[in-house]
Amino acid sequence: METFISFTNQSQGRDRLFRATQYACALLKYLLRNEAKRKDLVKKLQFLESNMSSGRKLFRLGNTVNSIHAVKSTLNISDPVLRFCLSFANLNRALYFICDNILWARSIGLIRDIDKERWSLNSTRFYFLSLVMNLTRDVYVIIQLMVQKSRDRHYQRKIDQHLNESPDVACVIVPQLDAFLFLLLDSLRNEPSVALDTLKNVCDLFIPLDKLGIYQTNAGVVGFCGLISSLLGILSVLRPSLKIKP
Repeated sequence: METFISFTNQSQGRDRLFRATQYACALLKYLLRNEAKRKDLVKKLQFLESNMSSGRKLFRLGNTVNSIHAVKSTLNISDPVLRFCLSFANLNRALYFICDNILWARSIGLIRDIDKERWSLNSTRFYFLSLVMNLTRDVYVIIQLMVQKSRDRHYQRKIDQHLNESPDVACVIVPQLDAFLFLLLDSLRNEPSVALDTLKNVCDLFIPLDKLGIYQTNAGVVGFCGLISSLLGILSVLRPSLKIKP
């Protein structure tokens, strides 16, 4: 109970909970769309999804300032690749929140003379760029972990032992590819925060890809990916050790 109270007291925790509910509703709505007996339930799910989306927009009013502050912090990172990826990601995230705040102001009537479709498209583009840069950071970190392990003589012997113990696999698959996959999986297993962040960003990527028409799926796939990434986000809030750093 104390963990739940601590989680809900955090703005990030409430946002993740609202987001998970929003995409769960979207997924259920898609799965029940063809059932005539569930039309009332589908309408309730749509209403709840809309409310969750509106609530999240209200929670995110202060996130623009946080993202700008994050840009300043990441500019001090010594690694040039991480510095560029994280700074560019946070900058795009700040622009995304600005667009999101303007759309929220229009939805409640504070602003009227704006093109909703144009601002929504720009918001999605900034969100997409932010995710791409975060994924680039993830790939860079994974490569660094793999390089460090590959230089370890003890680990090299471990890979050789793995190939010797699996001769059938080595014959079917190129030994170098098998060694690469073994190294990749072991690196991610030893750094769960990197694996979790990578999976979360990959799931999130399907949302803007669909909205921008780059890779169109359907509402079910978007709802499922959004739900998975939200649950992973909740896990990272509950267990800060699983949050990737920097």
